[in-house]
Amino acid sequence: MRIYDILVVDDSIFMRKIISDLISEDPQFRVVATAKNGKEAVELIKKLKPNAVTMDIEMPEMNGLDALKTIMSEHPTPIIMLSSLTQEGARETIIALERGAVDFVGKPSGSISLDLHKVKTALIEKLHIAVKTNVNKFNAKLAPPNPLRFNKPAGESKASIPSAPVAQPAPKPYKQEGNHSSGKLMNPPASQVQQLAAIGTSTGGPRALHQVISNIPGDFAAPVVIVQHMPPNFTKSLAQRLDSVSELTVVEAEDGMILHNGTAYVAPGGFHMMVARNGPGMYKIHLCKEDPRNGHRPSVDVLFESLLPLKELRRHIVLMTGMGSDGAKGMLALKQAGAVTTIAESEETCIVYGMPRAAVELQCVSHILPQQEIAHMLSKAVLT
Repeated sequence: MRIYDILVVDDSIFMRKIISDLISEDPQFRVVATAKNGKEAVELIKKLKPNAVTMDIEMPEMNGLDALKTIMSEHPTPIIMLSSLTQEGARETIIALERGAVDFVGKPSGSISLDLHKVKTALIEKLHIAVKTNVNKFNAKLAPPNPLRFNKPAGESKASIPSAPVAQPAPKPYKQEGNHSSGKLMNPPASQVQQLAAIGTSTGGPRALHQVISNIPGDFAAPVVIVQHMPPNFTKSLAQRLDSVSELTVVEAEDGMILHNGTAYVAPGGFHMMVARNGPGMYKIHLCKEDPRNGHRPSVDVLFESLLPLKELRRHIVLMTGMGSDGAKGMLALKQAGAVTTIAESEETCIVYGMPRAAVELQCVSHILPQQEIAHMLSKAVLT
């Protein structure tokens, strides 16, 4: 049996002891050292070359985000972030995942809580994934955003930022003036929805979604519905982060929201998300708290299955990096029900080649593409 070396990084000596004890309960893991800040972590990784690292975010001298950036640049190593469940902690976690962290585990009630034992199962499971992850993929050259696109400040309305002229632009929803922080949408001018893109992803998904969503043009003639396996609160931060780097309007979905072209809807953690008809050429979001599917709520299969009766739509379906098989059966059913496009992220860019592999094995994938080519394929499919 192979033994994997783990480095534990946290500014609290109490937390370093608790985390180390939890990890050591698995006979395949050995805690080879601990560090009290990011600076020590960088030096120990150079010296010890651990198989994986658990990393706190808030630390003195060098915080977890800065350490992560340095580590992934100089000595790429699989890292699991330990995040507080506050809104600020969620925002920082999303940035960490974009910068190359494999996954995260939330601290249930503060940085020095014995409640951390409640997340032991998740921590061990994610470490088993991390030690088998080739993080050099994170340093692969990905497609840069279109130079005509912009990076708008988080929370700023797209309506207030001029965009490059586009021939015959599609109508776009706009955010309510004076209430940008709410994420609520006003009722934009009615537009017929004739196509829809649906994306499912899990481990490694925030980075993959950043790559894809930031390269979809704002005049994209379809709504985009997204299921990312993630707890409540974190999905809101994910939507806000994607919104800040994309021409699309990106929101955390709410029950009853009307779908609009050029808008992406992220399923909120803890809820299944479905799409339902709401009149001729109109569709809406439906959320529910039915039992988890494949161990997940939201579930990709639940979303995909809700699209099966909507045969009047040109449906474009995507599965990206993630453990397990959630979404594969739903993609197969949609393919059989006439979905126009079915895309699986290729193994070369997946952090975990699970969900896309399951779809490929079911022979329901029309395009197997690296992460950086998915946005272009979607844009092309919608224009065809």
